[in-house]
Amino acid sequence: MSLSIKILGCGSALPTTLRNATAQIIKHNERPYLVDCAESTQVQMRKYSIKFAAINHIFISHLHGDHFYGIFGLLSSFSLMGRTGEIYLHCPEKLQQMLESQYSPLDVNELGFKLIFVPLIPNEVNLTYENKNLEVYSVPLKHRIPTWGFIFKEKIKERNIIKEVIPKYNLSIAEIVKIKNGCELMLENGTIIPNSELTTDPPHPKSYAFITDTVKLNSVAEAVKGVDVLYHEATYDSSLTERAKETFHTTTIQAAEIAKTAGVGKLIIGHFSSRYHSTEELEKQAQTVFPNTVCAEDGMEINI
Repeated sequence: MSLSIKILGCGSALPTTLRNATAQIIKHNERPYLVDCAESTQVQMRKYSIKFAAINHIFISHLHGDHFYGIFGLLSSFSLMGRTGEIYLHCPEKLQQMLESQYSPLDVNELGFKLIFVPLIPNEVNLTYENKNLEVYSVPLKHRIPTWGFIFKEKIKERNIIKEVIPKYNLSIAEIVKIKNGCELMLENGTIIPNSELTTDPPHPKSYAFITDTVKLNSVAEAVKGVDVLYHEATYDSSLTERAKETFHTTTIQAAEIAKTAGVGKLIIGHFSSRYHSTEELEKQAQTVFPNTVCAEDGMEINI
């Protein structure tokens, strides 16, 4: 199984010639999920050859324009391209009201496809989507308005049975299923064969966390504990801690402290203020606390 992240935009508030505002494509087993949708997101999707028709689930963190203004144009483009398949919007409740207001003069059904709204739950980590291989959790953050992050986690697979043991012990299908689920095998003479001699470990389940606009939260460190890759906003450098506090954002050092506390594999910092033309110093600051840190760039792809 594969899990990858494509950064479509890593700037905050004001888009610049260097950075679009926030949007990412999370791709699991070649199935893409869109996380946030700033203006020009669909232009970025075309630039980086993202297949529009393959997107069925969109996750919106909060209702500040630099995270969702692109959704109106994107849905209209889906309609113009003749889409008929439904779209699931995992989003704050108010977005449903906004979209229904936007499209009601023409009748929302004229989009040609159904919008299914999945409201994000406040105050607790909550499972917002799952299929047979993947779970996506929403994580409450602390910003000026209700805001959530998202964690993408592969489900733990069954153990891999060693092929040679099947004929050796003449295993039935029912026995194979039990063994793959971790059971031991009892022979007719009462001998117990431990599961470790019958199976090998399944692949490590991959995980990714997207944490955007927020102050530094210990609850986030707990929620993202041990993920392979953490994207955490770092709007400001460490000299602007008070400014970050006033605006409910995070600094480079604070993001790195979250990554260190959570024991993540890799940290990507992003959501940079437009005041930074270069992110070199931001990266260096974070690396003093968490060495395996890189700065996001538009077009960057991370394979887990």
